[in-house]
Amino acid sequence: MLILGLDPGSRHTGFAWVEARGDDLEALDFGRMSCPASQPVPQRLASRVEQLTDLLDRRLPQVAVLETPFHGLNSRSLVVLAEARGALLATLAGRSIEITEYSPAEIKSAVAGNGRASKTQVARMVSILLGIDAEKLSSDAADALAIAVCYAHRHRFEKLVRRNH
Repeated sequence: MLILGLDPGSRHTGFAWVEARGDDLEALDFGRMSCPASQPVPQRLASRVEQLTDLLDRRLPQVAVLETPFHGLNSRSLVVLAEARGALLATLAGRSIEITEYSPAEIKSAVAGNGRASKTQVARMVSILLGIDAEKLSSDAADALAIAVCYAHRHRFEKLVRRNH
């Protein structure tokens, strides 16, 4: 199963392509999509749509997974983040891609075993689980990988539960 993990942000969005084959996970590609801070918000959103479209033109995932917004953000940050998420969600929905979302605590718990794990702990576990040098990971890419890993773990668990009921 090909999973696209996305960590939305107003200026940077982390992305990760993860292939799940049974218990095996492989990071195929990861990085971040960025827009200049000097661009007005509408142009940043259009740029994000173009960047995501380019990613989707190269590979078509079975599912795209995003992190839900963290409620501790100030209202201005939350609005800008919601706009960025909306652009990503609309682009994915336009391609009829299944979309799943997890809270930051769910992702941290699935990857690091602790819903309050630090970004450093999550990045370290991602590097261990996927065999990636932690030094090569931007925080945005590490978060996107963690989101994809969370989905793979949850999906595998849910399949086991369905099979045993």
